[in-house]
Amino acid sequence: MPNLLFICSKNQWRSPTAEVLFKGHSFHYARSAGTGDKARIKLNQKLIDWADVVFVMEYKHRDIIKQKFDARHKQLVVLNIPDDYRFNDPELVEILKSALAEWL
Repeated sequence: MPNLLFICSKNQWRSPTAEVLFKGHSFHYARSAGTGDKARIKLNQKLIDWADVVFVMEYKHRDIIKQKFDARHKQLVVLNIPDDYRFNDPELVEILKSALAEWL
């Protein structure tokens, strides 16, 4: 089963919403984290190592990962979802379902 890691800034709204979409999924495990100092769960190398695919909400998250962590052998996917949504916002859920259709 591939391990999917979802990254946003504070790990409060976007990445936890994506993680919830995969709870109990039969083909993937999912976790989430944030790149910011005030992130609920801070991104670290152990999480990067755990992941088979790393999904980031914005290009800035990808750039932070490339600067601070060894992710050379990881598939990094930019979802390009702005920080305009609250946790489990129905519009965010639909955007994520569409963007992650091949994984769901």
